[in-house]
Amino acid sequence: MTSTIPHHLIPPALSETAAAACLPAVASPNGGRTAARRDLQQRFQDRLQVNPALTRRLVSYQANRALPGFRWLKYKEGFSRELVELLIDHTNPQSVLDPFSGIGTAPITAAGRGLHATGIEIMPVGVLTSQAIAHAANGIDPNALQRAATEMLNRIDSAKNAPHEYAFPHVPITAAAFPPDVEADLAKAREYIAKINDETLSPLLNFACMSVLESVSYTRKDGQYLRWDYRSGRQLRARVHKGPILKFPDALCSRFSEIIDDLEPLKSLYGKGRPQFIAGSSLEQLRRLPNNSFDLAITSPPYANRYDYTRTYALELAWLNYDRPAFTALRQNMLSATVENKSKRQWLPEIYGASPLLDAAVNMYDNQPAIHEIAAILKERHQELGNPQVIRLLEGYFLEMAVVIAELGRIIRPHGAVFMVNDNVQYHGEEVPVDLILSAFAEQSGFKCQRIWVLPRGKGNSSQQMGRFGRRELRKCVYQWERTSGTPHLSHQPPIRSGPLFRHRHRPHHAFPPTWITPPSCPIC
Repeated sequence: MTSTIPHHLIPPALSETAAAACLPAVASPNGGRTAARRDLQQRFQDRLQVNPALTRRLVSYQANRALPGFRWLKYKEGFSRELVELLIDHTNPQSVLDPFSGIGTAPITAAGRGLHATGIEIMPVGVLTSQAIAHAANGIDPNALQRAATEMLNRIDSAKNAPHEYAFPHVPITAAAFPPDVEADLAKAREYIAKINDETLSPLLNFACMSVLESVSYTRKDGQYLRWDYRSGRQLRARVHKGPILKFPDALCSRFSEIIDDLEPLKSLYGKGRPQFIAGSSLEQLRRLPNNSFDLAITSPPYANRYDYTRTYALELAWLNYDRPAFTALRQNMLSATVENKSKRQWLPEIYGASPLLDAAVNMYDNQPAIHEIAAILKERHQELGNPQVIRLLEGYFLEMAVVIAELGRIIRPHGAVFMVNDNVQYHGEEVPVDLILSAFAEQSGFKCQRIWVLPRGKGNSSQQMGRFGRRELRKCVYQWERTSGTPHLSHQPPIRSGPLFRHRHRPHHAFPPTWITPPSCPIC
């Protein structure tokens, strides 16, 4: 692989003065120390380049909304197929990895171009969606799908109710989410799917039902929350009217029509090969990949922004039979990005065993002064914080990302590259330079940070912080790190054991389709 740079992404040459002018002075509105953050900014300022070619549409899921397969689910997390194609075209890899693969945009796109592609994903919603798209693109029988869809819709339209065992398995956060007629129809659909033994059809039917849940419910996804319609009967602070609530058979019929219409385009776009998908946490699964096994990684990890995807996708997780303890276990096993996450510092050595790589990653985190500079300020002001657990969130996030980046330094081949989409965040007025901290980790893990592309338009801080600390635009970035030549920077011995973070029940057969590679002891279920 030759790691050439995407030429039309490179902005015009910036003078040192112009580059510096793009960066506001580092300041602490709380009167705290800023020396460590200033040092980081000075170190990377010549590599921070505003790139007019990078738009929010390109680095988010917006551009995928009308694409075959990817249009089937309202899923805002991730980046566009266009960005993946652009980076593949200009780096010419033979193998592509996404350790946070979401609904599979990077691995599905790469495999569709005949490349070896692997995605790791912990959210079952992403797992099932990726599986559905990959199946549809690689050999599903359209006639068999049409017959099964017709049979399912006929069962839903029938007068016979499903046995109680097939009722939607609600958890407290989803209670009263559906009108009574929708509840009855969902049970009939679950009954039908349970009797399907076809390992190709079952995931696609299951996905089709899951994908329309929001449209037939009293809920609407809104950022990190589920907004509830007043017609649900819940006690609500605001009277929200989401508009028409579709009938389940109508919504499902429309989705089946989309899926069937997309089969031929999907085969044309992504039918050259199936990606390898690994279900689980990158913190467990990356260590299983061989040294120097990928040319290119394209990824967007969860942002350190308090978004709890187990809440956003609560309906979909409940559909996949996640009960309340399973929600809790899933949330904890994910990369720490919510205030509910507990520290994984004691758990990581249990998973890794004696590992120089883990030791080095922990050392990178412990000795990164910018993180601790921010944490110290927030600890001093903890009584003023909306939720003091944001301190634990940030500490956990950067410790775990240090492990992920150290693993990428081992897995990516010399002269290979990592492209990472991420946003900076702010807590209590203190900007957290995620881009600079993670790039510093990368340069300690065998990479050279070539550049940090900055979107021309960043994102504003929250209205609460704006009112107190004023408006401050936060950087939205794409980082490009190139692996230096030589042997893997770090490695580790085989783990002492593998196992889940918490005890758990086995997942239902349809939560993770059988062609996914799952670890012997699944980290979530």
